[in-house]
Amino acid sequence: MKKPSERTLALLPLLLSLLALVPVMLLLVWDVAPRLFAADAHNLLGALPLLAIGVVFVGLQAVRRVSWPEMLRAWILAVAFFFWAANQYWPNSGWATLWNDVAIALFVLDVVLTMVGWPAAQEECTENSAVDAADYLGANCCGD
Repeated sequence: MKKPSERTLALLPLLLSLLALVPVMLLLVWDVAPRLFAADAHNLLGALPLLAIGVVFVGLQAVRRVSWPEMLRAWILAVAFFFWAANQYWPNSGWATLWNDVAIALFVLDVVLTMVGWPAAQEECTENSAVDAADYLGANCCGD
């Protein structure tokens, strides 16, 4: 399989971010002109950007080939967004409070892990490192 080009890898975060920003724009359009949408569209429009950013973030980390602790962190954040999305989509469900509380717990856990520095940052690449541009952009520096 052909390796992605350096340019493609550099543009990937921007392109994937657009997948998450489009639903955000629709949500904001709803705020200005709700009559353009179905009566019950707000719940879906509120959940879509949260789902999208969770999927996009995990997908980006997978493409970048991050270490397993970094992938675990990505999943913690993504699952927090998924629970928040569930709360937005089904706000009247008997489970809504639990979904919200799980999202809060995971967001707080993610920030705590950031504050304690887990996972530790990878070593910086040096000019002597045997690494190509794709590995560097993929945070797979120094052959790790």
